[in-house]
Amino acid sequence: MRSNKNSLILALFISLSFGFKAQVIDKVIAQVGDNIILLSDIQKRKLSFLQEGKEIDENTDCFLLEELLYEELLLNQALLDSIEIPNQQVDAEMENRLRFLENKMGSREKLEEFYGKTVLQIKDEFRQTIKNQMLSQEMQRQINLNISVTPKEVKTFFKSIPEDSIPFINMKLSFQQIVFFPEITPDDKKTAMDKLKEIQGSIIKDNKSFETMARIHSMDPGSAKEGGLISASRGMMVPKFEATVFSLEPGEVSQVFETRFGFHIVKLLSRLGDDYTCQHILIMPEFNNDAINNAALIMDTCYNLLSTNQLSWNEAVKKYSNDTKTKQNNGVITNPITGEQTWDMKDLNEIDQQIYLLTDALEKEDFSKPSLYMDIFERKQGIRIVRLLDRFKPHKANLNQDYSLIKRAAENDKKQKTIDKWVQSKIGNAYIRVDDSLHSCPFRNDWLNYVH
Repeated sequence: MRSNKNSLILALFISLSFGFKAQVIDKVIAQVGDNIILLSDIQKRKLSFLQEGKEIDENTDCFLLEELLYEELLLNQALLDSIEIPNQQVDAEMENRLRFLENKMGSREKLEEFYGKTVLQIKDEFRQTIKNQMLSQEMQRQINLNISVTPKEVKTFFKSIPEDSIPFINMKLSFQQIVFFPEITPDDKKTAMDKLKEIQGSIIKDNKSFETMARIHSMDPGSAKEGGLISASRGMMVPKFEATVFSLEPGEVSQVFETRFGFHIVKLLSRLGDDYTCQHILIMPEFNNDAINNAALIMDTCYNLLSTNQLSWNEAVKKYSNDTKTKQNNGVITNPITGEQTWDMKDLNEIDQQIYLLTDALEKEDFSKPSLYMDIFERKQGIRIVRLLDRFKPHKANLNQDYSLIKRAAENDKKQKTIDKWVQSKIGNAYIRVDDSLHSCPFRNDWLNYVH
């Protein structure tokens, strides 16, 4: 028996579409075209359901089987339509999933130990599985490519929702910001480059450990704690980084080179085809204290002009902000998780905890005093003023306050209906087989009318 910890890890593999050879008697329970569905495929998904806290009932197997039938029908049509997914894209997706699992387990070595295989062997085993899933997803994307809804359709959809089924919306917030990031000067860049050249010299000339120097000096939060270790495939990293990696021989340390993230040196450990493992040290240019003090003075001036109504908010954004993500939209901060301009507390806690503390005591359209700000995506520090654009109290969903949410639900409903029509049009043209033990399933689509 596996421990509870291993069961959790197994569920992660399943949820990411990595297979698992369960120690149970298996059998084919369904088939779409040349693609078979095994009993173990349902059991894997059921385990994932349990780990996610979802309820299991007497129809769960039927629900999961229909999901699998649909995915295989998509794959079957994708192959008939000769849809292509480049190997480079498949490898990038594989690497993303492996990195997620690494983070959960602690390291790539622990991942290999748990699975009993090297990363390269894992990739070889599951590459076709991942490619098939991506083909199905692309087929679905093409089916729903031009689906949109009109305001009239949104209104009709909302009116069709029973009163007792209208969702309750938690508190939502929207924000604007004015950010001034100090500029990195040529002297700042030279300081960073000189520091990295010194580190490179200690590795090459003084035989210092690359791993140790990476742990001590690298400013890449993802790899520094692992001694700079990166395992990737061609196409995953920025072009200059990959060009350098593929120019090296195993064991060779690169010269200092620059990307938009800063200055790098790389040591190639191994390479097989498009896959490689290397060690990496990043030094990012940092502005000096005078620059951040000057930024603070600039934002103090902005704050004073806003406070005395000498500048409107939109005028202040145009004059003082140099944040490319928000300047062209009057400073409105888009939620990167949902793509909307509203935030709930869960998303705020994940992306920008400080912003709630700055605005909790503010009234609508009030703004905070200037404060230090760290952009976690661009990895740079600046000074910002935050404005509470709106605060939506907990309420039942309605068209006035939650139009974008209701519109998305209407679009999803229309897409589902489009998919249902597509499935019905394709079932009759595909070879369908479902095990007799599942013929009593209350399927959404008429799979059983076309079984062979």
